[in-house]
Amino acid sequence: MKRILVTGANGQLGKELRDIAVQFSAYEFLFLSREDMPIHHFELVRHFFDEFKPDFCINCAAYTAVDKAESENALAKLVNTESVDILSAVAEAANCRFIHISTDYVYSGDGTRPYIEADPTGPLSVYGRTKLDGEVAAIKNDPLAVIIRTSWVYSVYGHNFVKTMLRLMKERSEISVVSDQLGSPTYAADLATCIMHIISFKDWHPGVYNFSNEGQTSWFEFALEISRISGSSCNVNPIPTSAYPTPAIRPQYSVMDKHKIGETYGIELKPWKESLRKCIDELNESIKG
Repeated sequence: MKRILVTGANGQLGKELRDIAVQFSAYEFLFLSREDMPIHHFELVRHFFDEFKPDFCINCAAYTAVDKAESENALAKLVNTESVDILSAVAEAANCRFIHISTDYVYSGDGTRPYIEADPTGPLSVYGRTKLDGEVAAIKNDPLAVIIRTSWVYSVYGHNFVKTMLRLMKERSEISVVSDQLGSPTYAADLATCIMHIISFKDWHPGVYNFSNEGQTSWFEFALEISRISGSSCNVNPIPTSAYPTPAIRPQYSVMDKHKIGETYGIELKPWKESLRKCIDELNESIKG
């Protein structure tokens, strides 16, 4: 039986992986939170690898507070770069296939067509720079690593845009949402399924891959669709980025081309509106339950 070690087990993606683990009885999973295994402690990480002997490591751990990272540079670097450096080095030494989750924030955001993996990077924020440095460390330590860049992640778990919008739409009669930043939402459940498909695939193809749901939208249009699906009567108004200043600069355009992951691993992408409805339906079911 192959073994899979999952870090960041209490995050959105970690919990979605936990949910679908029951569908993969051919694998034994070990889910570890940062409390279980602080991934910046080399000896502790090596101990877990020695004890569990994983065949695969999925690194879902990340510092994702984009604005806070501007003032917590050292902490963002510790989690997004230094810890990845340690994990990938230990995984490579243990002959363990390493999958690391990265972000669209590694791109500069000044593009006019969907980014391919070979496009130049140019992160605008501390978060983006530390995530890019984590990618570089992973590939340097383990040339067989798989890096998945994803964007606008949401889930029934944790804090995310979808859950925030649903809450605000219940509390207010009117909200304003940025309309001039374009990207693609990613339902974490779909990303979890994608990762397990890669692990289960007949061949291992290392490299950097883009993944999100299919289609592009703005945060404003994303919010409108959330409102439509949930049946909210809250008015959603578009505003420019300049009207909503934040400590970290966001990419204006971070739509990613996903042909590579589709052609290499046979991944079929679900339309973002379809996945959003599925997530909201699941949230409604959990409330009823």
